[in-house]
Amino acid sequence: MEQATSQKKPARRIMVTCPFCGRRNRIVADRVADRPRCGECGRPLLVDRPVKVSGSDFDAVIGGTDVPVLVDFYADWCGPCKTMAPALDELAAARAGEVLVAKLDTDREPEIAGRFGIRGIPTLIVFREGRESARSTGAIGAKELAELVDQDPSGAG
Repeated sequence: MEQATSQKKPARRIMVTCPFCGRRNRIVADRVADRPRCGECGRPLLVDRPVKVSGSDFDAVIGGTDVPVLVDFYADWCGPCKTMAPALDELAAARAGEVLVAKLDTDREPEIAGRFGIRGIPTLIVFREGRESARSTGAIGAKELAELVDQDPSGAG
């Protein structure tokens, strides 16, 4: 009689809010290529592109997601923020299921921006297990964006 020697790791989950009906959904990170759908309205939950977050769902998304969450604190009028958009889109598409790329409009959500001490935009913050693990202020390229996400949260290198 053979016993299993390895335990199955729990599935990593991503929390997103449906942009159509507003319901929060937990999806399995390893299955994002299967195009998950909202449990309420049945529309697609697209995490292969940046997802918008607001004050009402920010903490749930950041705290309920098992993969790193890169939040772009931006404003619509900000030129450097617009310059960053293609690199963020590229990262979200290339690393879907490994990283959740989120965007928070600092003009519409000044309370959240203040809570994290956002003084300049774009500010990019990586969250792991609901806590800030890396930060960068100012426009950066795709390579630096990936390096920010991949930083060792322990600071060991």
